[in-house]
Amino acid sequence: MKNKTNLLGLLFLSLFVSNAMYSQKNSKLIKPNIIIFYADDLGWQDVQLNDLDAPCAWDTPNIAKLAEDAINFTNAYSPAPTCAPSRSALLSGLHPAKTGITNVSGGGVPKAQRAEKYISPYFPSGLMPENFTIAEALKMNGYKTAHVGKWHAGELKIQKSTNQGFDFVHESRGAHTGPKKPNTRLTNFATNDANDPYRLSKEKYFPFTKENPEGISYPTDAVTENALKFITESKEEPFFLYLAHWMVHYPIHSKNRALLDYYCDKLGVELPEVDAEWTKEGQNNPYFGAMVTTLDWSLGRVVDLLKKTDDPRNPGKKLYETTYIFFSSDNGGAETRKAEVMSDNAPLDKGKKYSEEGGIRVPMLISGPSIPKEKTKDVLINQLDFYPTILNLTNSEIPSKYSDDLDGLDISKVLLNNEKDVKDSKGNPREDLWWHYPYGDDVKNQSAIRSGDYKLYKNFNSGKYILHRLYKDGKRYDLEEQHDIAAESPEIVKKLAAKLEKYLKDYDAKLPYKDPSKFKNEEDAAAIPVIVNDVFDANSRTVTIQLEKGKSNVIESYALIKISDKPSATGKKKLHTTYIKVPLEASKNKLEYTFNVPKDVHECGVIFIDENRFMVKSKFHELIKAPKKGKKKKGKKKNKKKKKN
Repeated sequence: MKNKTNLLGLLFLSLFVSNAMYSQKNSKLIKPNIIIFYADDLGWQDVQLNDLDAPCAWDTPNIAKLAEDAINFTNAYSPAPTCAPSRSALLSGLHPAKTGITNVSGGGVPKAQRAEKYISPYFPSGLMPENFTIAEALKMNGYKTAHVGKWHAGELKIQKSTNQGFDFVHESRGAHTGPKKPNTRLTNFATNDANDPYRLSKEKYFPFTKENPEGISYPTDAVTENALKFITESKEEPFFLYLAHWMVHYPIHSKNRALLDYYCDKLGVELPEVDAEWTKEGQNNPYFGAMVTTLDWSLGRVVDLLKKTDDPRNPGKKLYETTYIFFSSDNGGAETRKAEVMSDNAPLDKGKKYSEEGGIRVPMLISGPSIPKEKTKDVLINQLDFYPTILNLTNSEIPSKYSDDLDGLDISKVLLNNEKDVKDSKGNPREDLWWHYPYGDDVKNQSAIRSGDYKLYKNFNSGKYILHRLYKDGKRYDLEEQHDIAAESPEIVKKLAAKLEKYLKDYDAKLPYKDPSKFKNEEDAAAIPVIVNDVFDANSRTVTIQLEKGKSNVIESYALIKISDKPSATGKKKLHTTYIKVPLEASKNKLEYTFNVPKDVHECGVIFIDENRFMVKSKFHELIKAPKKGKKKKGKKKNKKKKKN
């Protein structure tokens, strides 16, 4: 994928890293350690931090304990309402609209779902080598780096965490691994058996009850154990740990029978004799509660290790005193999946996959050297702020082409100097945050902007704006987002809409497009561009496409090419593929488009967007035939027959 120039750049970068590490050791520069503890689908109301109206049903004693040494940001947000965009944004420091990674499972040919009239825009499957991650930044400045847990930022080898700046990697699900048939979540509990990969711990932990006054055992969790291993083995140098937990994402289950029983007693519910989806509304699912407390237990294990371990680089101090901990979640809580009720984000509206508060407001604690203890701040914070803040806290420098492109703001002065506002490099206080999610049904398909007390939405299907006032005079007003005040507040709508439209334009945010097959009766449908010629020349590896004259103007065009990792020698490993965007060359009259297809491309095609938001797709040329499904199975059956003979 990389040309010679990029390879030379990488060589230079590796030399720079080596020199940076050497100079750091010799200058005796003491740098703090960094841990990002990133939960999956943990809602703002799923922890004992931000209780509103009714206390959280889930027990999170370790999170509450960390809050005693941290700042709790009550107006903290994820970059997106879903997993992959938030993770890619946190790692790269770039807004999802800038990376283009605005949803999960990207890298495919855009298409409309059956019940939808709009085609979702193309978006990449994950980070590419040109994205400069926080791990690469810290590694350049002498840090040992580790990723433990969930990646979800690309599956190709060039997208893997090992190619994105991480020295130590462990990505199994650990105790989150779901039961495999014939087991169910009622028959898949960890035991004391020495051969059990999830063997119960000898040590006892929360909860402490009459039945278990000394606490209960927890199943062995490879995610937690590998995080502890990295810390123990890396303490001689400054380290960065990105612990991206799989919990509390679906599947909802627990291998900890004692913890499950505890929640059944606490909630006053009984487990059914047959495994079935949990449908009782509210925070009443004991499986989910057990997952939240297990996540909390994992954090507690990490913090306990830091508290009892001496920091060899800082004599007289424990690692806990020299480590910044950033605790948060990749998006708001997932309330339901099919019929299963997991949790409840109330009073926040909606949840995961929605840009409403329930889908993007997340718990956030930041602790570490010189950070005030047990403080609460309501300043607007986004996880995009982690990258520039960590650079400052660690006194790290990176090339300006990367640092100048970061979309978050350095919040160090809020953390260390008790400043009230987050400010940009020019000293201007932050006024707003914005989100972009052009997918799904008529409700989800929107962008949003939070500015002070107000939250404005632009719905892409209807084109309408919706306005809510979350706070008034510093107090909660319509946090539930139940009252649309757009009609009575035209000036505020105008002001925030202008801001949002500018963001969308400046970031070249991709929008949903009309499916020609579902808008046949529209007046503009007759002017949809028509492809009259589509040729692939195998000798020159050139695709040429001709459009019919007299149709609507094409305002955007690009090719999609399907690439993959190299097949394994045995052919047994799954071959990961993805489509990536490449530019087209257009004639002056914009009726003829060409592009050269690189070697080893499996498939290629072209996408056109016209001025009326219609998407037109060319045929996709198959250049490397995919292996036919079922061939291996047939071969296996033949071999079995031969053995019988």
